[in-house]
Amino acid sequence: VLASLVAGLATTPYVAFHFHRLAPYGVIANLLAMPIVSVWVMPMGLLGLIAIPFGYDDVLWRLMGDGIDWMIFVAVWVANLPGAVGRIAAFDTGPLLTVTAGIIVVCLLKTPLRWCGAAFFIAGTLWAFSTPMPDVLVAADGQSLGVRGGDGRLRILRSGNDNFAAREWLAADGDARAPKDAGLREGFTCDQTGCIGRLADGALVALVRAPSAFEEDCRRAALVVSQRTAPPACAAHVIDRAKLRANGAVALVRSGDHWTVKVARPAGSERPWARLARQAETAALPETFTFPVAGGAMPRSEDIEPGD
Repeated sequence: VLASLVAGLATTPYVAFHFHRLAPYGVIANLLAMPIVSVWVMPMGLLGLIAIPFGYDDVLWRLMGDGIDWMIFVAVWVANLPGAVGRIAAFDTGPLLTVTAGIIVVCLLKTPLRWCGAAFFIAGTLWAFSTPMPDVLVAADGQSLGVRGGDGRLRILRSGNDNFAAREWLAADGDARAPKDAGLREGFTCDQTGCIGRLADGALVALVRAPSAFEEDCRRAALVVSQRTAPPACAAHVIDRAKLRANGAVALVRSGDHWTVKVARPAGSERPWARLARQAETAALPETFTFPVAGGAMPRSEDIEPGD
């Protein structure tokens, strides 16, 4: 139990960082499964190998299979316990490095001073849970758009059958919903020229699909997203074809009345083995900007409900 607990605590920060998952019942699963593995599965496997030249290995493989069946039973039973699949929202590398420093201090020091590493571990954990979540997400191809509504949950609009972006966004948000959940589209209104979503503060985010929608959306929306090239005179903040090609996927995080922009391909992210096309200065997104509320702005009168 102690070995399982220590190993689980040591690997949990990295599993949470990369996969946004936690295994709260890992100790229970190991406690029930590992004794059978040690005294039954592995010995039967070794005896089976020894018995192969003599032709008496069949019964040993069957006995080994019985032990594996027990492992599968334990795994299924633990996975079906309430809260067995822990989810955690994505966090930056800062909390991960802080927790790592705590683990290093606890493991390397030999005096009671080692336990000061626990302070790093706790601080990194609190930091991870306080990481602000993106309020707007735009896929690299511009076909998927995520908008955080007033209830704090993401509304995701997808074009086509590609679920990858939606699945990754939900996982990074600690959201258990599936990409095909019909409720993900709630909050968007659409017509043939595009769609509009509303942020928690009432600001509108427009997804433009036809050039004719730019005129009204640039005037009423706070942010316009499109796979097309937006007109230069658009009054809203724009993420269009050129900016998506230059920056990749985009996340917008609100901080007061300012918004922080995080892009998949920031300036200086090139590597000798992965050169990017030279970015035009006009296509680079600013790191921060003011995101005004379109006061009183309403969706177009011809908007229809999603799915109609």
